[in-house]
Amino acid sequence: MKKITILVPCYNEEKSLPMLHERLAAMMDGMPQYEWEVLLVNDGSRDATMEVARSLRAADDRVCYIDLSRNFGKERAMLAGFDYATGDCMVIMDADLQHPPEVIPEMIKNWEEGWEDVYARRNTRGKESWLRRKLTMSYYRLLQSTTRTDVLQNVGDFRLIDRKCIDAIKQMRECERYTKGLFSWIGFRKKEITFDQQDRVAGKSSFGMFKLASLAIQGITSFTTAPLRLATVMGFVVSIVALLYMVYVFVKTLIYGDPVAGYPTLIIVILFMGGVQLISLGIIGEYLARIFNESKDRPVYIVRDKEGV
Repeated sequence: MKKITILVPCYNEEKSLPMLHERLAAMMDGMPQYEWEVLLVNDGSRDATMEVARSLRAADDRVCYIDLSRNFGKERAMLAGFDYATGDCMVIMDADLQHPPEVIPEMIKNWEEGWEDVYARRNTRGKESWLRRKLTMSYYRLLQSTTRTDVLQNVGDFRLIDRKCIDAIKQMRECERYTKGLFSWIGFRKKEITFDQQDRVAGKSSFGMFKLASLAIQGITSFTTAPLRLATVMGFVVSIVALLYMVYVFVKTLIYGDPVAGYPTLIIVILFMGGVQLISLGIIGEYLARIFNESKDRPVYIVRDKEGV
């Protein structure tokens, strides 16, 4: 009998988990030909998520949990799930029911046909502001245009991956993780299905605009060196413009005898050059910060408690 792990990273999901378990249980009961494992990874929740996970475990032995020692972030919590999952394949989904469990049987059907990474592309994005939707799509286009890895647009973490993919992801232990990109980087046979993203059933997302911007920067710096090249190009462009302007001022002075402009021109040039230098240093600093974090070689996460794994 094949075993399927359902990985659910959790952060402050005490209200969502019972509803998620109810729908997962109905789906699993309808497919008795498989052995099931629902792996809840508590990522340092501040509410009663851990207590709910324990109660679900007591009521259903298909549920198991990992309790991390603090909030390490969703990307690292997912790696903990990869490390402890025992299934022949694994479905990754959110706890807030934006990813409908009823799509999982279609994923399994494609997996049985030989596909190793069955990813779900959103038809709709649920209740999301126009600005956030536009910024998200613009980010995907920017990332795709600057990296050699085919990062899938409008595709999140909701997918089924084969044991081969799980083992491949487990080999990559970097702290600064961008799992959406890693799914594309490892390759394997991929199959697309589509779904309508639902609205959150309880609570509100912990991913505000600041965290999303941070994740975007992490994705860009993890999978492309284009910003470093951009800083180099900016340096060349500014140098050429400055040289042309110098020639223009020199020739104008020789022909017309005009006095060279002084204070305003000087201040404009200094401020412009200073801005370019600060931008370039900031780009270099982002990459250096990631090198610094990786060089410390700390554990990606720490487990405080676990049961059923």
